[in-house]
Amino acid sequence: MTSSNRPPVTLKAARAKVGAVPGVPSPCISVCEMDEAKLACKGCFRTLAEISQWSRMADADKLVVWQQIEARQLPVAAP
Repeated sequence: MTSSNRPPVTLKAARAKVGAVPGVPSPCISVCEMDEAKLACKGCFRTLAEISQWSRMADADKLVVWQQIEARQLPVAAP
């Protein structure tokens, strides 16, 4: 399954999935495969550094990563 066959990975959807729990939810959707060209996971769109640091990040930093995840899924405009 490719990422285009799945709905976008969003903070809103992750919060809906986990319910009313404290903190910022993980973007992991259990599709753990790296995209060599984009240097990000094909499932959650995080880089290896973001994945490895996630559990130690402050919530404010996790929210920044979420913004980057959502931006990484936007179509790239042609030059």
